[in-house]
Amino acid sequence: MNVIVGLRNPESQYIGTRHNVGAEVVDELARRWDLPFKRGPLRVRSMVARGSVAGQPVILVLPNANMNLSGQPVSAVLKYFKASLDDLLVCHDDIDLPYSKLRLVKSSGAGGHNGVKSVASAVGSQEFWRLKLGVGRPPGRMDPAAFVLKPFSKAERPEIDLLVHDGADVVARFLTDPSGAIQMAGERRPPEPVL
Repeated sequence: MNVIVGLRNPESQYIGTRHNVGAEVVDELARRWDLPFKRGPLRVRSMVARGSVAGQPVILVLPNANMNLSGQPVSAVLKYFKASLDDLLVCHDDIDLPYSKLRLVKSSGAGGHNGVKSVASAVGSQEFWRLKLGVGRPPGRMDPAAFVLKPFSKAERPEIDLLVHDGADVVARFLTDPSGAIQMAGERRPPEPVL
């Protein structure tokens, strides 16, 4: 079983922000694979889409909880569907990764990301897969928390759309070839910075 989670803030004002780019990847996968999201069981507190892709059972998850409280819904999904930590792939933004770069890793630290910290705390381990999507560093002395809650600019959006597309490609490859997916993510070259 593959449980693919897109971390987000579910409120409408956060659509298109840096913090929600992981959820954009999962939305793209749902569109690609024609898997409609439905409200999950009450205890799960997530939107859930289920199906079979490339012969693999897949569950797409968008938590209905604030980013910093993502852990409980993710843990509940694993328990409800009897999935293991090895089945879990969490897609999320990363300010320490260069803008528009991808990295697929397992057993990595949270790096200050409160959503990832919440998941690790709730499942009692950091031993799960993560697709990190680079959103760049905040300019000057801007608070990182404020930066990730800002939407991408019009100039950034076309490249971010490509990043989301390529991130979805990496996840699709991951279903049958995790090693190839790691290589695929690492080969993506970020563009020149947008001025």
